[in-house]
Amino acid sequence: DVYGSLDREVLLERAQQSECDILSLKFNIENADEIPQATKLLEKLIKKITKPLMVRGTNDDKLDRVLLPELVKVLDRECIISCAVENSYAEIIPSTAGKHFVVLKSPIDINLAKEINILSNDLGQDLSKIIIDTDIGGLGYGFEYGYSIIEKIRLEGANDKFLTMPIISFAGEEALKTKEAKSQNLSSSWGKYEDRILMLEITATSAIRAAGANLIVVNHPQTLKAMKGLG
Repeated sequence: DVYGSLDREVLLERAQQSECDILSLKFNIENADEIPQATKLLEKLIKKITKPLMVRGTNDDKLDRVLLPELVKVLDRECIISCAVENSYAEIIPSTAGKHFVVLKSPIDINLAKEINILSNDLGQDLSKIIIDTDIGGLGYGFEYGYSIIEKIRLEGANDKFLTMPIISFAGEEALKTKEAKSQNLSSSWGKYEDRILMLEITATSAIRAAGANLIVVNHPQTLKAMKGLG
């Protein structure tokens, strides 16, 4: 956590004052019993948020298919809802169709990305309110493969209405999940830990921007400044 143990409302205020274009709230609950608490928290925080908002689930498909529709009920404005996948879109899309943007995540495959877009559109989600997440690894082969899929969608999907949507990438946080970003016990040749995690996130996010991603989620405030500096 680049902010340490700061209170969530202090974090929110810092995010509000930053140069970010969209503020992202991620709910890290562990079971369905916590959903009422999560909705109350969102109801409280949303009153203080003036930036465009993305509401994120837990990345647990089973939990998110229940959590995200409940969070949507609290929203008082158009937001981005993240994310729906093959195992959860059928439960999530009815709550977002006609109201919100939705991030549709598929596992690094252009055909699977197109398929979930079509299926969600069939359930009422307007194509203009779909955002593609092709998933990506944080480093190495996983990153390279994910990068190439984004390029492929941009090139081959230019004239395909089911693939012309904006692409979002969580490459920054995926880079920060790697052992190279988590370990403070590597040799001195890896550099200072604080510099290393920043370098990894900036490298991942700047590269994925070059691949054609439209929205990139970042964690470190210095990464945000670096990305803004790219123009």
